[in-house]
Amino acid sequence: MTDILTITPRKPLLEVKNLVTEFPLRTGIFKAVDDLSFSIEPGKTLCVVGESGSGKSVTARSILQIIDAPGRIASGSIVLNRQDGTSLDLAKLDPRGRAIRSVRGRDIAMIFQEPMSSLSPVHTVGDQITEVLRLHLNMSKAEARKEAISLLRQVEIPNPDKAIDRYAFQYSGGMRQRAMIAMALACKPQLLIADEPTTALDVTTQAEILDLISRLQKAHGMAVLFITHDMGVVAQIADDVLVMHHGVAKEYGPVDEIFHSPQDPYTRMLIGSVLKLEQKAEIRLARPPLDTSAEPILDIRGLSMQFGDMKALDEVSISLLPGETLGIVGESGSGKTTMGRSIMRLYDPSAGEIRYRRADGKTIDLARIDGAELKAARRELRMVFQDPFGSLNPRMTVSQVIGEPLLVNGIAKGKELDERVCHLMEQVGLDPATRERYPHAFSGGQRQRIGIARAITLNPRVIVADEATSALDVSVRFQVLDLLMRLQDQLGLAYIFISHDIGVIRYMCDRVGVMYRGKLVEVGEADKVCNAPDHAYTQALISAIPRPDPRDRDRSRRFRYVEPTAASMAVITNGGAAR
Repeated sequence: MTDILTITPRKPLLEVKNLVTEFPLRTGIFKAVDDLSFSIEPGKTLCVVGESGSGKSVTARSILQIIDAPGRIASGSIVLNRQDGTSLDLAKLDPRGRAIRSVRGRDIAMIFQEPMSSLSPVHTVGDQITEVLRLHLNMSKAEARKEAISLLRQVEIPNPDKAIDRYAFQYSGGMRQRAMIAMALACKPQLLIADEPTTALDVTTQAEILDLISRLQKAHGMAVLFITHDMGVVAQIADDVLVMHHGVAKEYGPVDEIFHSPQDPYTRMLIGSVLKLEQKAEIRLARPPLDTSAEPILDIRGLSMQFGDMKALDEVSISLLPGETLGIVGESGSGKTTMGRSIMRLYDPSAGEIRYRRADGKTIDLARIDGAELKAARRELRMVFQDPFGSLNPRMTVSQVIGEPLLVNGIAKGKELDERVCHLMEQVGLDPATRERYPHAFSGGQRQRIGIARAITLNPRVIVADEATSALDVSVRFQVLDLLMRLQDQLGLAYIFISHDIGVIRYMCDRVGVMYRGKLVEVGEADKVCNAPDHAYTQALISAIPRPDPRDRDRSRRFRYVEPTAASMAVITNGGAAR
């Protein structure tokens, strides 16, 4: 008789069952998380996806009992199955008690979206990491410092023995996020919760942070709960995916299943929105070819901008044709926004010309004019800003926000002004009946439409859009892009569209200029630059974009751009080795 070997199934590391997290409001109870169930296996990555307000972050905060007051867990269980065989229901613990504090950082660690507000500005990065080590692992001061240096080295922070004594503001965005990861991994947790950890980062820095988390995950065997709204990131790193909408789980399953045979209409819409940005917009395809022989409406020559010792713009030359959408792409600090603000004369350039051909055919240099002439030019050149929250006055109604340029310029008032505002709101797809509301009563996408309505109030000829869709959810993003293109056709606008999102540039731009450290390194047709770039920096930028298909995870194509020095040519590193 043969013995039958029975294998006990391995318990999930974390089991969430029927979780309800609610916030009491004056009007009743708001359920931010409603009857949510999922589990995470040891060593696996679960991605939680959904748009703003879907309950992703509240779910993560519920696990560690750090929900903002007056929110609370109303029902359900969050069971942590530890390596030593013990189990703990985190939902039943006192949010301020010793039991949950011993779990935070040691068993479960969390990294947040904005590392600048998560790191203390008055303590060195080293002090913050050593505090975690001394608190949870009872290390001496010298041991903790040595371990902190080792952790900074693991997350690839240069010169960790010196970097340990610096403050958060002395780190770049990518380095701050690495420091947060080092702190989170200090006690080798079983579960790492990452709440939108790459949203504020450039695509190249994002790719490095994702690789780093993946490498450390393999080395320590930890599970990762990764919260994001970027479906490209999900496709590249997830084992399982949980799709959330208004606090409810819409779909939950293996990543391949979610992407290639989604069951829920909401999941299909999310994936469809991402795939839509992988190709040219239909509106653009239907247009006749651009007249490249036309005289430019804007001709920038040798534009330079100096901030102290730093050259933010270094002899930039590019032109904009009538009716054209010119994309400007690059990482943070490349000079994109400085260029946009110099064109609008929000900054005074150090050198160069910005030749603008007015409607009457006369050419003026925007870099030299001021007073009444500059005011008149600003009627024809308008700007749409990145942040739909910060760029609208919260004390003005939408009617006042949109109508202000007409009032200030003495173009319309009274009944005529109101009629113009109603017409502008209809043009951007907003209900004029809501015009007496304040900006806080509108969603992010609606607020960006208000910003666009304000920009087109004076019938401009050129609009500079600075990261106009980066703060928006993916489903809202292409709606706003389509709106901009429709308005372009109706009003004969030319756009300078500044973005770090190649998908957005490919979708709507005719030509694109690539910026790197204040210089324009490549200019060409959008299709050519996005699909077959010439410059090594552009190639590195394109290679870092996460592909929205879990069956296409070939990381060997990705490489970093290393600027050529006087002594050497460009070195393109692949997986750390020069080639």
